[in-house]
Amino acid sequence: MAWEQWLIYLALVLAATATPGPAVLFIMTNATLHGWQKALFIALGNVLGLLSLGIVAVTGLGALLEASEVAFGVVKYIGAAYLIYLGIKMIRSEGLRIAETNLQKHARQVSSMKLFTQAYFVAISNPKAIIFLTALFPQFIDMHTALAPQFVQLITTLMFFSFFFLMSYALLAHQAKSWLAHPDRARRLSQTSGGIFIGFGLMLAASSNR
Repeated sequence: MAWEQWLIYLALVLAATATPGPAVLFIMTNATLHGWQKALFIALGNVLGLLSLGIVAVTGLGALLEASEVAFGVVKYIGAAYLIYLGIKMIRSEGLRIAETNLQKHARQVSSMKLFTQAYFVAISNPKAIIFLTALFPQFIDMHTALAPQFVQLITTLMFFSFFFLMSYALLAHQAKSWLAHPDRARRLSQTSGGIFIGFGLMLAASSNR
Protein backbone atom coordinates (compact mmCIF):
# COMPACT_ATOMS: atom_id res chain seq x y z
CA MET A 1 0.00 0.00 0.00
CA ALA A 2 1.28 3.44 -0.94
CA TRP A 3 2.10 5.80 1.92
CA GLU A 4 -0.51 8.32 0.74
CA GLN A 5 -3.22 5.64 0.72
CA TRP A 6 -2.30 4.49 4.20
CA LEU A 7 -2.59 8.05 5.51
CA ILE A 8 -6.12 8.30 4.09
CA TYR A 9 -7.00 4.94 5.62
CA LEU A 10 -5.46 6.04 8.93
CA ALA A 11 -7.63 9.16 8.98
CA LEU A 12 -10.75 7.03 8.49
CA VAL A 13 -9.65 4.61 11.22
CA LEU A 14 -8.96 7.43 13.67
CA ALA A 15 -12.38 8.93 13.04
CA ALA A 16 -14.08 5.56 13.51
CA THR A 17 -12.19 4.41 16.61
CA ALA A 18 -12.10 7.72 18.48
CA THR A 19 -15.85 8.26 18.16
CA PRO A 20 -17.87 6.93 21.15
CA GLY A 21 -20.15 4.00 20.41
CA PRO A 22 -21.30 0.77 22.08
CA ALA A 23 -17.74 -0.50 22.65
CA VAL A 24 -16.64 2.78 24.26
CA LEU A 25 -19.72 2.91 26.48
CA PHE A 26 -19.24 -0.72 27.50
CA ILE A 27 -15.60 -0.31 28.46
CA MET A 28 -16.14 3.00 30.27
CA THR A 29 -18.96 1.57 32.37
CA ASN A 30 -17.00 -1.51 33.35
CA ALA A 31 -13.70 0.34 33.86
CA THR A 32 -15.44 2.68 36.28
CA LEU A 33 -16.97 -0.16 38.25
CA HIS A 34 -14.34 -2.90 37.97
CA GLY A 35 -11.05 -1.10 37.31
CA TRP A 36 -8.75 -0.67 34.34
CA GLN A 37 -7.30 -4.19 34.69
CA LYS A 38 -10.69 -5.66 33.80
CA ALA A 39 -11.03 -3.11 31.02
CA LEU A 40 -7.92 -4.59 29.42
CA PHE A 41 -9.84 -7.81 28.74
CA ILE A 42 -12.70 -5.78 27.27
CA ALA A 43 -10.34 -3.99 24.89
CA LEU A 44 -8.79 -7.31 23.85
CA GLY A 45 -12.23 -8.81 23.25
CA ASN A 46 -13.15 -5.84 21.10
CA VAL A 47 -10.06 -6.02 18.89
CA LEU A 48 -10.54 -9.77 18.45
CA GLY A 49 -14.07 -8.97 17.31
CA LEU A 50 -12.68 -6.48 14.79
CA LEU A 51 -10.30 -9.15 13.52
CA SER A 52 -13.23 -11.52 13.06
CA LEU A 53 -15.18 -8.85 11.19
CA GLY A 54 -12.18 -8.14 8.99
CA ILE A 55 -11.89 -11.82 8.10
CA VAL A 56 -15.62 -11.90 7.33
CA ALA A 57 -15.22 -8.84 5.12
CA VAL A 58 -12.43 -10.31 2.97
CA THR A 59 -13.76 -13.89 2.69
CA GLY A 60 -16.93 -12.99 0.84
CA LEU A 61 -19.34 -13.28 3.75
CA GLY A 62 -19.50 -9.51 3.96
CA ALA A 63 -20.44 -9.37 0.29
CA LEU A 64 -23.17 -11.94 0.96
CA LEU A 65 -24.63 -9.77 3.72
CA GLU A 66 -24.44 -6.74 1.47
CA ALA A 67 -26.22 -8.55 -1.36
CA SER A 68 -28.82 -10.50 0.62
CA GLU A 69 -31.60 -8.60 2.39
CA VAL A 70 -32.59 -11.72 4.33
CA ALA A 71 -29.09 -12.57 5.55
CA PHE A 72 -28.41 -8.97 6.53
CA GLY A 73 -31.75 -8.74 8.34
CA VAL A 74 -31.12 -11.92 10.35
CA VAL A 75 -27.69 -10.76 11.49
CA LYS A 76 -29.00 -7.27 12.18
CA TYR A 77 -31.80 -8.42 14.47
CA ILE A 78 -29.54 -10.86 16.30
CA GLY A 79 -27.11 -8.01 16.93
CA ALA A 80 -29.90 -5.67 18.04
CA ALA A 81 -31.29 -8.30 20.41
CA TYR A 82 -27.86 -8.82 22.00
CA LEU A 83 -27.37 -5.09 22.61
CA ILE A 84 -30.85 -4.83 24.15
CA TYR A 85 -30.11 -7.88 26.32
CA LEU A 86 -26.92 -6.27 27.62
CA GLY A 87 -28.82 -3.05 28.34
CA ILE A 88 -31.50 -4.84 30.35
CA LYS A 89 -28.82 -6.79 32.21
CA MET A 90 -27.04 -3.55 33.15
CA ILE A 91 -30.25 -1.95 34.40
CA ARG A 92 -31.26 -4.96 36.47
CA SER A 93 -27.81 -5.83 37.81
CA GLU A 94 -27.57 -5.55 41.57
CA GLY A 95 -23.81 -6.00 41.31
CA LEU A 96 -23.35 -2.57 39.79
CA ARG A 97 -24.90 -0.85 42.83
CA ILE A 98 -21.78 -0.71 44.91
CA ALA A 99 -19.87 1.65 47.15
CA GLU A 100 -16.17 2.44 46.90
CA THR A 101 -15.34 0.08 49.77
CA ASN A 102 -16.68 -2.81 47.71
CA LEU A 103 -14.99 -1.95 44.40
CA GLN A 104 -11.99 -4.25 44.82
CA LYS A 105 -14.12 -7.14 46.04
CA HIS A 106 -16.57 -6.66 43.20
CA ALA A 107 -13.78 -6.51 40.62
CA ARG A 108 -12.46 -9.86 41.80
CA GLN A 109 -15.92 -11.38 41.53
CA VAL A 110 -16.39 -10.37 37.89
CA SER A 111 -14.94 -12.89 35.47
CA SER A 112 -12.41 -11.39 33.10
CA MET A 113 -13.33 -14.01 30.51
CA LYS A 114 -16.99 -13.04 30.80
CA LEU A 115 -16.15 -9.40 30.11
CA PHE A 116 -13.87 -10.47 27.26
CA THR A 117 -16.66 -12.54 25.70
CA GLN A 118 -19.26 -9.81 26.11
CA ALA A 119 -16.92 -7.26 24.52
CA TYR A 120 -16.29 -9.61 21.62
CA PHE A 121 -20.00 -9.94 20.94
CA VAL A 122 -20.51 -6.20 21.31
CA ALA A 123 -17.88 -5.73 18.59
CA ILE A 124 -19.45 -8.19 16.15
CA SER A 125 -23.10 -7.52 16.98
CA ASN A 126 -23.52 -4.70 14.48
CA PRO A 127 -23.64 -5.91 10.86
CA LYS A 128 -23.14 -2.29 9.76
CA ALA A 129 -19.51 -2.73 10.88
CA ILE A 130 -19.15 -5.69 8.53
CA ILE A 131 -20.54 -3.64 5.67
CA PHE A 132 -18.25 -0.76 6.62
CA LEU A 133 -15.20 -3.00 6.45
CA THR A 134 -16.45 -4.68 3.28
CA ALA A 135 -16.76 -1.30 1.61
CA LEU A 136 -13.57 0.13 3.11
CA PHE A 137 -11.00 -2.61 2.60
CA PRO A 138 -11.37 -2.92 -1.22
CA GLN A 139 -10.59 0.79 -1.57
CA PHE A 140 -7.10 0.21 -0.18
CA ILE A 141 -6.27 -3.26 -1.50
CA ASP A 142 -4.23 -3.75 -4.66
CA MET A 143 -5.63 -6.85 -6.32
CA HIS A 144 -2.38 -7.30 -8.28
CA THR A 145 -0.31 -7.98 -5.17
CA ALA A 146 -0.57 -10.51 -2.34
CA LEU A 147 -3.76 -10.07 -0.31
CA ALA A 148 -2.53 -11.38 3.05
CA PRO A 149 0.16 -8.72 3.77
CA GLN A 150 -2.26 -5.95 2.82
CA PHE A 151 -4.98 -7.37 5.04
CA VAL A 152 -2.56 -7.65 7.96
CA GLN A 153 -1.53 -4.02 7.51
CA LEU A 154 -5.13 -2.78 7.33
CA ILE A 155 -6.54 -4.84 10.18
CA THR A 156 -3.52 -4.28 12.45
CA THR A 157 -3.88 -0.52 12.07
CA LEU A 158 -7.58 -0.74 12.92
CA MET A 159 -7.02 -3.03 15.92
CA PHE A 160 -4.15 -0.95 17.32
CA PHE A 161 -6.02 2.33 17.34
CA SER A 162 -9.22 0.72 18.56
CA PHE A 163 -7.29 -0.75 21.51
CA PHE A 164 -5.54 2.58 22.14
CA PHE A 165 -8.70 4.67 22.24
CA LEU A 166 -10.68 2.11 24.23
CA MET A 167 -8.00 1.94 26.92
CA SER A 168 -7.74 5.74 26.93
CA TYR A 169 -11.47 5.99 27.60
CA ALA A 170 -11.19 3.23 30.20
CA LEU A 171 -8.41 4.98 32.12
CA LEU A 172 -10.37 8.23 32.13
CA ALA A 173 -13.45 6.42 33.40
CA HIS A 174 -11.42 4.58 36.04
CA GLN A 175 -10.44 7.93 37.53
CA ALA A 176 -14.11 8.67 38.16
CA LYS A 177 -14.71 5.65 40.39
CA SER A 178 -14.31 7.66 43.59
CA TRP A 179 -17.14 9.91 42.42
CA LEU A 180 -19.25 6.77 42.10
CA ALA A 181 -18.61 5.74 45.69
CA HIS A 182 -22.19 6.68 46.50
CA PRO A 183 -24.48 3.73 45.65
CA ASP A 184 -27.07 6.00 44.02
CA ARG A 185 -24.49 7.27 41.54
CA ALA A 186 -23.41 3.74 40.65
CA ARG A 187 -27.07 2.82 40.23
CA ARG A 188 -27.68 5.77 37.93
CA LEU A 189 -24.60 4.85 35.87
CA SER A 190 -25.79 1.29 35.34
CA GLN A 191 -29.32 2.46 34.49
CA THR A 192 -28.13 5.16 32.10
CA SER A 193 -25.63 2.87 30.38
CA GLY A 194 -28.25 0.14 30.11
CA GLY A 195 -30.74 2.58 28.62
CA ILE A 196 -28.22 3.74 26.03
CA PHE A 197 -27.43 0.13 25.09
CA ILE A 198 -31.13 -0.55 24.63
CA GLY A 199 -31.26 2.59 22.48
CA PHE A 200 -28.36 1.31 20.35
CA GLY A 201 -30.18 -1.98 19.88
CA LEU A 202 -33.48 -0.33 18.94
CA MET A 203 -31.76 2.01 16.47
CA LEU A 204 -29.99 -0.94 14.88
CA ALA A 205 -33.23 -2.91 14.62
CA ALA A 206 -35.07 0.07 13.12
CA SER A 207 -32.30 1.01 10.69
CA SER A 208 -32.66 0.27 7.02
CA ASN A 209 -30.73 -2.62 5.56
CA ARG A 210 -28.66 -0.21 3.49
